[in-house]
Amino acid sequence: MLLEKCLGAQRSRRIQRALRHSKVTILCLVLTVVVLRGTIGAGKFGTPEQDFLEIRDHFYSRKRAEAHRVLEEVHATPSDPNNYNAFDIKKLLVDEGEEEQVDPNKPYTLGPKISNWDELRSKWLRENPNFPNFIGPGKPRVLLVTGSSPKPCENPVGDHYLLKSIKNKIDYCRLHGIEVFYNMALLDAEMAGFWAKLPLIRKLLLSHPEVEFLWWMDSDAMFTDMAFELPWERYKDSNFVMHGWNKTVYDEKSWIGLNTGSFLLRNTQWSLDMLDAWAPMGPKGKIREEAGKVLTKELKGRPVFEADDQSAMVYILATQRQKWGDKVYLESGYYLHGYWGILVDRYEEMIENYRPGLGDHRWPLVTHFVGCKPCGKLADYPVERCLKQMDRAFNFGDNQILQIYGFAHRSLGSRRVKRVRNQKNIPLEVKDELGLLHPAFKAAKVSSS
Repeated sequence: MLLEKCLGAQRSRRIQRALRHSKVTILCLVLTVVVLRGTIGAGKFGTPEQDFLEIRDHFYSRKRAEAHRVLEEVHATPSDPNNYNAFDIKKLLVDEGEEEQVDPNKPYTLGPKISNWDELRSKWLRENPNFPNFIGPGKPRVLLVTGSSPKPCENPVGDHYLLKSIKNKIDYCRLHGIEVFYNMALLDAEMAGFWAKLPLIRKLLLSHPEVEFLWWMDSDAMFTDMAFELPWERYKDSNFVMHGWNKTVYDEKSWIGLNTGSFLLRNTQWSLDMLDAWAPMGPKGKIREEAGKVLTKELKGRPVFEADDQSAMVYILATQRQKWGDKVYLESGYYLHGYWGILVDRYEEMIENYRPGLGDHRWPLVTHFVGCKPCGKLADYPVERCLKQMDRAFNFGDNQILQIYGFAHRSLGSRRVKRVRNQKNIPLEVKDELGLLHPAFKAAKVSSS
């Protein structure tokens, strides 16, 4: 009433409305602050000033450029326990105990001598019919084996390329009904380096009698023809399949006449005997160094370095062809191993002129980055070239997977993808041109009864 007497009735009502609106506005502001505090943890229930700073930083941080964020991480306090860059990974890489000492006077072996494996395995297969060694007519059960060191790569980017490589292998194996075993354990310290695969392969053959073929593949090799199925019938009388040439191995004794970065080994007694014959040059130290001198002397074009598994295999075949040659198939009809230096720059030409499913020089099954050593410190080729070409090879193979779903990389050098097929409102009518989405081996076997 006093307000009306002083200011008049009309002006008094305007002021009262303004006060009511102000109350509503303040109430809305309070509710807004409460909601923000609850959703983003503003101020950690501190002062209003802290709330304001937290809210400002929250919204500002969403607009900051990625470059600023990276710079902040780089300049983070070295002692910050939450900073991955500041943590010394060597603190976790502590080997427990000492290595088992090996008697240098004892001949090296991969394990106890086994002479009746074919008989034992045949008996096991008869007693376990639910685990056949062939999963279809002419389709053997295959285990692809690959792996890497138990320690992180010596350079930061190496582990990323190992991830790409195993992703690539998983894709191919999933499409072709192949099982995968990825190893990160050194089973025998004496067989480190080139030779680490041998103890592992022997152990897997003996532990998985249901596997007909073991397929070894180096970590620096990638599948680049996702549609190519190996010609298994061609190997019905063979136990060991490697990329190579008979003339180059048997006549010329060239140390690069074959490649052991990607090979097939049948689960037989013959294969166990071959591993036993292959392994003696492998133990590290004096044995491997002396064997390397023999291999350099006997094999054409081999540089001087310690014995490696590939040279040893050429030497065994060239000097003992009568014993082993009949069961070894040196494959040159397609790229079970394809040297990256002659393939990767031709990918665009292949895309323009051919299509997957050929496996040879027109569309290689495997591209192998021999000499790039992405997990090491030093390579035989410029690092930038290796990494760029590995990205191209990965994307070349990955495009064959992505096309199933209507996508592709923007280019063979790009991580980004683009849509290459218009979406349909009837998705099941989309054609699976390469037959990769529902390959025949995935069809269930339904009884006629």
